Amino acid sequence: MYALVVKFDLFDAEKAAGFDQLVADTVKSITEYEPGTLVYATNTVEGEPLSRIFYEVYRDREAFEEHERQPHTRRFLDQRNEYVASFRVEFLTPLVAKGLPTAD
Repeated sequence: MYALVVKFDLFDAEKAAGFDQLVADTVKSITEYEPGTLVYATNTVEGEPLSRIFYEVYRDREAFEEHERQPHTRRFLDQRNEYVASFRVEFLTPLVAKGLPTAD
């Protein structure tokens, strides 16, 4: 399993609406074309209306790399800077969890 969390801070409410639409379009394609993407959850942050958190879990690193090569992901990465003031990526090492596959 390969997992990460990304926090995006957006420029303003108008940009946040555009970002949310870009994300919705991207997640639709992730759902349709990426069997190795196990979880791709996008979230708002309570009390921070211009922040978004993505929680991503992939079958393995190769599934993540395949995700990064997809045209819909490339489109998202190319367009995100129009909406995003800053972002931070945290790569995770899962320990114990409910609802996620365990390492064999």
